[in-house]
Amino acid sequence: QLQLVESGGGLVQPGGSLRLSCAASGFTLDNYRIGWFRQAPGKEREGVSCISSGGGFTNYAESVKGRFTMSRDNAKNTVYLQMNSLKPEDTAVYYCAALARYAICEASKASYWGQGTQVTVSS
Repeated sequence: QLQLVESGGGLVQPGGSLRLSCAASGFTLDNYRIGWFRQAPGKEREGVSCISSGGGFTNYAESVKGRFTMSRDNAKNTVYLQMNSLKPEDTAVYYCAALARYAICEASKASYWGQGTQVTVSS
């Protein structure tokens, strides 16, 4: 069964940090571009960051640049999102998704989705 499983979400105070993980089973992630997306209540799903299949290229939404870092460990079949200096507006359900190697990093292009992990930033 092809599956992506996110973990690492939780409740954190503003200015705090979390590291999200996205582990794959049933397929190997190194054939895919991987994206992190998030969806806040009442809002559309938005792209957060994306990493190339080899890990050499990453891009980020303007709202998270300088605070979030995406990485991947293909040997562990896992992708990470390090989130620092968290703000209340980062509160959302975070999803990882696998896209074709050369696909545009948009939610509509995702081949597989995880179930999501809740991140809440609040004092």
